[in-house]
Amino acid sequence: MSDRIVPNHVAIIMDGNRRWAKEKGKKASLGHLEGSKTLEETGMYAFKSGVKYLSVFAFSTENFKRSEEEVGYLMDLIIKKFKSTCSKFEKNGIKVVISGRRDNLRPDVVKAISELERRTKDGTVGVFNICLNYGGQAEIEDAAKKLAKDYKDGKVDLDNFDFNSYLYQDLPPIDLMIRTSGEERISNFMLYQLAYSELYFTPVYFPDFKEKEFDLAIDEYNKRKRRFGG
Repeated sequence: MSDRIVPNHVAIIMDGNRRWAKEKGKKASLGHLEGSKTLEETGMYAFKSGVKYLSVFAFSTENFKRSEEEVGYLMDLIIKKFKSTCSKFEKNGIKVVISGRRDNLRPDVVKAISELERRTKDGTVGVFNICLNYGGQAEIEDAAKKLAKDYKDGKVDLDNFDFNSYLYQDLPPIDLMIRTSGEERISNFMLYQLAYSELYFTPVYFPDFKEKEFDLAIDEYNKRKRRFGG
């Protein structure tokens, strides 16, 4: 429909990869692999639909509690996907940024992150924010530390500053947050940016969250009346 509103900033908690694989009698790694394919396809579709900012929860700080084998596979998969999709993002004008702590990531992961960000830094069509080794509370804590340092150094006036600029990325507020797999919680994801977001929960596992499912989320968003506390 012509008057359909497309959210400026969409965030997705990509949940259900392991359950998707388990129900098919497959290893968890297959679920993660299929989820990565879905992210590439649905992510590009979101930008083509008019979304300007897309944030996704790829790997939380808590995910390091999983088995060494699974974490190792995920890190290898992340490197592989970053390398294989870099040219596509460049070609389509998508700037990729990574949010999260890097101090305990493998050196080869950090190298892949730096290369992806460097090669896509001039993209103007959209911003793809990938949250990796990320926690919403940790982001606010890190922002507060940077702010405290700037205040100590005399670089900031506490009566006139933008806290958002101290977060991992200076992005606009999230308009729509989508979570797949039937779970109905935000799980420490972008807490500051989600303050007035519309929340959409779907039972669909993320590997099956294709273009049609994304459109259903946008249709539901168009039915909402945003109040911003009013």
